[in-house]
Amino acid sequence: MTSQLPELSGKVALITGASRGIGYGIAEALVARGDRVVITGRTEDSLKEAVEQLGAERAVYVAGKAHDEEHQAAAVERAMEAFGRVDYLVNNAGTNPVFGPIADLDLNVARKVFETNVISALGFAQKAWYAWQKDNGGAIVNIASVAGIAPSPFIAAYGVSKAALINLTQQLAHEFAPGVRVNAIAPAVVKTKFASALYEGREAEAAASYPLARLGVPSDIGGAAAFLTSAQSDWVTGQTLVVDGGIFLNAGVS
Repeated sequence: MTSQLPELSGKVALITGASRGIGYGIAEALVARGDRVVITGRTEDSLKEAVEQLGAERAVYVAGKAHDEEHQAAAVERAMEAFGRVDYLVNNAGTNPVFGPIADLDLNVARKVFETNVISALGFAQKAWYAWQKDNGGAIVNIASVAGIAPSPFIAAYGVSKAALINLTQQLAHEFAPGVRVNAIAPAVVKTKFASALYEGREAEAAASYPLARLGVPSDIGGAAAFLTSAQSDWVTGQTLVVDGGIFLNAGVS
């Protein structure tokens, strides 16, 4: 990839949870059009490898936990130090540590899910706003889920947190307008390590219910994020773009 890098666009994106999976797919898409990126994640070795693949002249990393306010501040500060701006924020970091009925949901686990999936997104948005976007504009993309739009049995905490993230998207879009556009992407099952329990060992069966006959891949979400951070979406804010291979078309079909 580094041998085919385009000219710099002058824009900079901060992408959380981007050492692999959807976050890395988004970083790839933005670097491919000329943006520079700051990526975050919990594991330094994975982040180093991702930066090498993206191109060290186009990407830097900050390791830490998304819900840690000091990490949030450090990531935004790194973007400003390295590149002098934060045009785009992509809140992709998320967790789903529990599978089971909501009646048995450990409330401490639920708090952890909300802390990572919702509160961290708000924290990053606040910090990016005051560091750059309030005076210079930009865009924010929150990675939600179809689980936040319709009931998702056995991953209730995750689904409810993503519904909250969708509402947070609307709140931020209203308050940060007109200079900053804020939108969300709601993917269905994307082939990542994070979602592997939903398809591993049964991918053909899992994909059979999708009208487009396959599960998603990270580049599908990368393309959507590239659109929502581009001039082509300049009149789009407060929206949730469902990227689901058509799975919602089956609603109500027995």
